[in-house]
Amino acid sequence: MLTPTTSNSQQQALLVALAGVLGAHGLLTDANDCARFTTGARYGQGSTLAVLRPDTHEQIVDCVRLCAEAGQALVLQGANTGLVAASTPDATGRFVVLSLERLKKHIEIDPINRSVTVDAGVTLQELNDALEPQGLFFPIDLGANPSIGGMIAANTGGARLIKYGDVRQNLLGLRAVLMQPAGEVLDLQSALRKNNTGPDLKQLFIGSSGAYGIITRAVLQVHRIPKQTATALVVPRDQAAVLELLSILERDCSEFLTAFEGVSGAALQAVLKHIPSISNPFAPEPLPNYCVLLELASTADPQVTGIDLESVLMRCLENLFGDVVENAVVGRGKDLWRIRHAISEALRHEGKMIAFDISMPRSSFVAFRDEGLALMAEKYPWIKVMDFGHWADGGCHFNMVWPQGEGIPQFDNQVVQAIRTEIYDLVVHRYHGSFSAEHGVGPYNLDFYQRYTSTAAQVLAGKMQSMLDPQRLLGLTWFGPVQ
Repeated sequence: MLTPTTSNSQQQALLVALAGVLGAHGLLTDANDCARFTTGARYGQGSTLAVLRPDTHEQIVDCVRLCAEAGQALVLQGANTGLVAASTPDATGRFVVLSLERLKKHIEIDPINRSVTVDAGVTLQELNDALEPQGLFFPIDLGANPSIGGMIAANTGGARLIKYGDVRQNLLGLRAVLMQPAGEVLDLQSALRKNNTGPDLKQLFIGSSGAYGIITRAVLQVHRIPKQTATALVVPRDQAAVLELLSILERDCSEFLTAFEGVSGAALQAVLKHIPSISNPFAPEPLPNYCVLLELASTADPQVTGIDLESVLMRCLENLFGDVVENAVVGRGKDLWRIRHAISEALRHEGKMIAFDISMPRSSFVAFRDEGLALMAEKYPWIKVMDFGHWADGGCHFNMVWPQGEGIPQFDNQVVQAIRTEIYDLVVHRYHGSFSAEHGVGPYNLDFYQRYTSTAAQVLAGKMQSMLDPQRLLGLTWFGPVQ
């Protein structure tokens, strides 16, 4: 436990008050107990005075009031799966972690309205487990298992965005606790799809990295679970043929197309090398330089429609063989998706990962990829580019690995920062893209937010943040210009 001293008597008084609100299991101060809350999924290692673990909305309101009165800074945390260090405290120890992992008592499903009202601490898997008996699911497909509140704060997208959209497109309403006035509740828990009665205030909280308020509950639009799917891993003629294939599928199968995921040969090779349970889907043929994982899905009953999606997909690909498509593996959907979801884990075994989460108009993908690969080969030839991503929605994980070995330079953070700047400059300035397609903004990429976001946008975002949190107590991300 913390040892009281004369200089931290106010902090000790705050902890006593918080313990009175949260009870024995709701407040952690021991360093070992707090360790998992101070370490990020990829980046971020800090320290904290305490971890608050409320299990009711009312406890959150009381905690916010107490911390605001004491001038105590808070960092919000859901499932702690974020990749930009926005959900972990920094090394100063000035932050208290407000964890919502226990806020998961409420899941209210309305199957007729196709909506669900859910506590912010409920995880994506827990939500889908509850929805499945109703034949419903929340279709944001991710490699991690985040909390619903965290998904809103980052506006997550995932592999099936082309069909279902991101969190923003599936959020009907929410409830949030404000820092100004401290503990005030903003209740926007509407389950309406049409409601034009003024500004849509819930939009303030989507993608805000938790900087504008504490989301405690959400109302989500959910979808019917598909009755049939068809999956293929396709080898295109070349990079240009990837976009040709996408255009043809959208023309001929648009209502069925749910995913279109690019996978480089280097990323595929890493999966086969480091994940023994996954075998080469193209064996005995060699691995391709590039392939595309695509999926068709339908919620309609095939006995009613007479449509067999696998036959549809086979006919479409057969018409393209020898021109747009060189090879394809059709079927084995679970096995093919395992390859896609195993990429991030496999790359970690290759060396020190340099991750990118970028987006651009998809018509620019081929030119960007050619220029990005050429830049890396010329200036940083020891770096392995092992990219993959969501071609259909313009997203790309242009990930790289800095390997170890004889003749390879020692890992250097300054070199990595130079690489990031060059790639991001290419993405933002030449190809009019984004340096953060899905992961949001946090301490890890805040410098790039300030580099690429217009001054006018930063000023407006900062004014809103100052209005909602005048003491700057909530989170590590400041959206205004550098002060």
